[in-house]
Amino acid sequence: MRAIKVVDYDPSWPLLFADISAEISTLLGDLVLSIDHIGSTSVPGLAAKPKIDLDVVTISDDVLPMAIEMVRAADFVFHGDRGEKRWAFTRDHEGHGFKLYLCGCGNRAHRERILFRDYLRDHSERATAYADLKRRLAAEAGNDWDFYTGGKTAFVGETLRLASLKT
Repeated sequence: MRAIKVVDYDPSWPLLFADISAEISTLLGDLVLSIDHIGSTSVPGLAAKPKIDLDVVTISDDVLPMAIEMVRAADFVFHGDRGEKRWAFTRDHEGHGFKLYLCGCGNRAHRERILFRDYLRDHSERATAYADLKRRLAAEAGNDWDFYTGGKTAFVGETLRLASLKT
């Protein structure tokens, strides 16, 4: 298992997202409704694992099987459905990597990730608290990804609750 590494914000992360976004847009063409930078690397100033997370939303659920096969045939490792009707793919590069989630429009998990991202972007004190939590969990978890991920659950849930009060 890989150690959990949380690093300071890297200003190259939006550029890496732009590169992978352009590649996926070319690959999937008019099957794509949106490509969104999600996760901690999408929040300016936020410490994160050096992996760019992106949600690729298709124009309809009907084109998902075709889109999944197209991404599988590209230079990505397929990890299947994460139980949220979001199909996960990864690609690693030296020093960083990509985690791509493919889903149809109207996907609840996608909506929640955008809500969470936007709330952290608009509330720097909440983003700072999240960075502190992630650093502490990474130090305590060693290589235990379930501990690390589970330790963030309450914070994420509370942030989504706060964000939903604003909408």
